[in-house]
Amino acid sequence: MYRPARSQDNLTVHGSRTSWISSTGSHSLQASTIAIELSDIRTGAMIIYTPNYLPFPIPSTNLYTQLFRDHDKFDPASPAFIKNASRISLTRKEVEDLTLSLAYGVRRVLGLCMTPANTAYAPSGLAHQLKDSGAYYVFVHPTLLPVVVETLAHLGASPAEIKERVVIMALEREAEATTAEVDAGGWIQLEDLLNKGSLGREEPFDSAQAEETVTLCYSSGTTGLSKGVMTTHRNFNSQILATCISFPPVHAKRDAVIGVLPFYHIYGLAMLVLFPFSVGVPLVICPRFDLALFCSGIQKYKITAALVVPPMMLALINSPAPLTYDLSSLRIIMSGGAPLAKALGINLDKRLQSMGAKADIIQGYGLTKTSPGVTMLRAEQAMSKMGSVGELAPNMVARLVDDDGVDVKPGQPGELWRVLEQPYGDGERHHTHGWFETGDIAERDDDGCFMIVDRKKELIKYKAFQVPPADLEAVLLMHPEVGDVGVIGIESEDRTTELPRSQKGYVEAYSRMFLRVCNAYIVPKSGYASLPTQKEREKFALEIQKWIEGKVARHKYLRGGVVVIEAIPKSAAGTTLRRQLRDLAKEEVRLQSAKAKL
Repeated sequence: MYRPARSQDNLTVHGSRTSWISSTGSHSLQASTIAIELSDIRTGAMIIYTPNYLPFPIPSTNLYTQLFRDHDKFDPASPAFIKNASRISLTRKEVEDLTLSLAYGVRRVLGLCMTPANTAYAPSGLAHQLKDSGAYYVFVHPTLLPVVVETLAHLGASPAEIKERVVIMALEREAEATTAEVDAGGWIQLEDLLNKGSLGREEPFDSAQAEETVTLCYSSGTTGLSKGVMTTHRNFNSQILATCISFPPVHAKRDAVIGVLPFYHIYGLAMLVLFPFSVGVPLVICPRFDLALFCSGIQKYKITAALVVPPMMLALINSPAPLTYDLSSLRIIMSGGAPLAKALGINLDKRLQSMGAKADIIQGYGLTKTSPGVTMLRAEQAMSKMGSVGELAPNMVARLVDDDGVDVKPGQPGELWRVLEQPYGDGERHHTHGWFETGDIAERDDDGCFMIVDRKKELIKYKAFQVPPADLEAVLLMHPEVGDVGVIGIESEDRTTELPRSQKGYVEAYSRMFLRVCNAYIVPKSGYASLPTQKEREKFALEIQKWIEGKVARHKYLRGGVVVIEAIPKSAAGTTLRRQLRDLAKEEVRLQSAKAKL
């Protein structure tokens, strides 16, 4: 819906329920959600998109208070968290008692603010986060203790200091709570902190204190070192309430969610740890993604909602393993972390239906720096809008902007900007005149649904054209022998243009950019080993390169070629780490250059 901009506003607002803002007028959304001084806005009309949902007030209180807001409505003996394999569980009452006991022990022994770390980190990655965040104490599962010890030693900590800084994070009831290193003694145990007493109630963190940082989550580091983002109590309170409104309805006594996403990632933290608990729905926890255990968990606990990333969906489609399990309880599958290609969503829907499961496949969009949710697709639009990330979440306001900071016309692609609520903690400039620049190129249709085209920095510029890698990836995924795909761009030999380079791994393909070298990266659906000779791999790669030429415009051809590889590097959230692909391409060129000189 259009609304003519008033002369003093210099903006246009789109949405089913619109509101306008000016330096002198009032607006319907929360003042803390939108804070724009029009004197700071560059010349030219803005086009502001608002949600189709009514706005809601954001509680200025402790995140813990928000999580337990409706606690009395749910059975305290009902399970809150369940370990998939062992069936060990914590009831809602146990979660309350344990958290208040831990808070008591931590407040008197340590005193801290949390920064969750990647469990797959090598010592170098963990050292970066410890130094960057200023974290002193480390809570660690026993199986990961050696990595922490090596990291702290590398940072100069003595053996005595290491034992002072580390807390072994496991309950006695867990079989893996002990290792040889833990048994050596001298470590602070989680049980030590739990046995010191209990808080009568949580700290309130009311009003201004709700703006204090509660977590320092780190971005995926797709283009460099990971960066810490300060997320406040109020940020998470807003996220929980917005999800309650925009996520398909779930009920405490009917639904169960399976959690395989890492809790250190903002997606897993917000959508698995916080959201299900706030609505009384149990979470079944998988420590890692194992397809058989994932499917058996769905069957065993009658899971109704699964939150996944695209690579997991590929596994569900391509592997025969799901066929041996009953997945008919599933009614919601939400994809996030990386763009979901329409073809992938449709293929998963077909596979599930063939197995007797009728689930709505939806997609959400967000970033660590957006706390995280920005959009979500409604369940009733799952098929008609497949591939879309949906409409703006409640209280969210956005623009689509070109390279010059000018709002694009409706229907055209532009960088997605959202209102900046507060500065971020990574020291980088990501905002312009009150707006946060996401770096993602998006389009918006007439129904208010957004489609993520690609990352702005990753668009491949071939002559006068821009090629979104995601476009090529979506097409390549349609090939019956391709299971996963990544596309990058590097300069051609004459340094005047870039060529698309595709990469497929575990059924994965790269594409290469040098005109003189046919170099892509693919793994057939039957596996890398199914093409044992170089001649067979080259033949298969050439077939893929020729095949796509009948599917796309000329400027999107894989002129860099295709090469068979084993796997595409991805973050925990399923995002392709294109920086690593580019490093791989550079190394390949270096080796070829060295050969040529011999």
